[in-house]
Amino acid sequence: MTNKPKPVIGITSGDLNGIGIELIIKAFSDQRLLDFCTPVIFASNKVVNFYRKTVTESSFSFYHTREFDKINPKQVTIFNCWDEEVNITPGVLNETGGRYAVASLQAAIEAFKEKKIDGLVTAPLHKSNVQSESFSYTGHTPFLKDSFGAPDVVMMLCADNMRVALVTEHISVSAIAQHITAEAILSKLNIINSSLQKDFGISKPRIAVLGLNPHAGDEGLVGNEEQTIIAPAIKQAKNNGILAFGPYSADAFFARGQYEKFDAVLAMYHDQGLIPFKSLAVGEGVNFTAGLELVRTSPDHGVAFDIAGKDRADAGSFIQSIFFCADVINQRSEYADQRSNPMRKIAPDVVSRLADEKIEE
Repeated sequence: MTNKPKPVIGITSGDLNGIGIELIIKAFSDQRLLDFCTPVIFASNKVVNFYRKTVTESSFSFYHTREFDKINPKQVTIFNCWDEEVNITPGVLNETGGRYAVASLQAAIEAFKEKKIDGLVTAPLHKSNVQSESFSYTGHTPFLKDSFGAPDVVMMLCADNMRVALVTEHISVSAIAQHITAEAILSKLNIINSSLQKDFGISKPRIAVLGLNPHAGDEGLVGNEEQTIIAPAIKQAKNNGILAFGPYSADAFFARGQYEKFDAVLAMYHDQGLIPFKSLAVGEGVNFTAGLELVRTSPDHGVAFDIAGKDRADAGSFIQSIFFCADVINQRSEYADQRSNPMRKIAPDVVSRLADEKIEE
């Protein structure tokens, strides 16, 4: 078996006044991360140096360049997306922080399209200060969807013990019900099922689907979306060969630990899925965008202006996002190998079984 090269992972700066750069510095102060990936930070060495002075315990070192062919797999590389001086004001929501967050993201996407990087980890940005003619999106996920021309994508929060995906994302509560359609649910289930196979190596994934209303509608007493929309969508998914189950009452589903019986859970709206996920994932959750040709992950938190520049940011979720991105890139490569040569999948299992039988003899 030949050793495959380490994946090259692009990392965006996020809002320059948030905790993104601090997370990067803290994460890559541990040189062992370089055993798993070659990181390329899309930012500016001047910005990184500003925040490096605010992190008291750091052994972070880097090389900076504007040429991809000079990337060193044994170093952290800062790819300079801009040369000008930037006024950094940690903890302040302003136009500068958002504009350079978008510049970093756009440079990273272009690098992936040019096959310079294999995956992407995005540091947090703030939804209000990134708005412009070129970026009229509610966050990374819809922007990436349009950037790659994907018909649909799924926001999926992942941790060791669960994966929670969403039908709707950043929309107002008053608009949720009108976006819950059988077509939307089926689209998400198809993407989740494919992702669990390709990105996670689960051959026959089981997917739980939550109801929209309290107690999953109580047989129509507190809403009928479960009966008229969600249940029929689940039935159609099953007819399409997807192992989908539900709809389940969201509160009891998480309270009783039923999520442990499934490979993923599809929630109807943002807080229905993310509140229990963040309560149970204990700070190590990863946001993964399923359905893209790009492997994209991010930490499951925001810009944290209240602690920006104070050396108080916890890099746990960010580090998990880096490992997760590398793992999915490698899993996709393995999946592609198995699809092109099915015997590659069968042979290791056969060899292992025969070896065990020989030992027993």
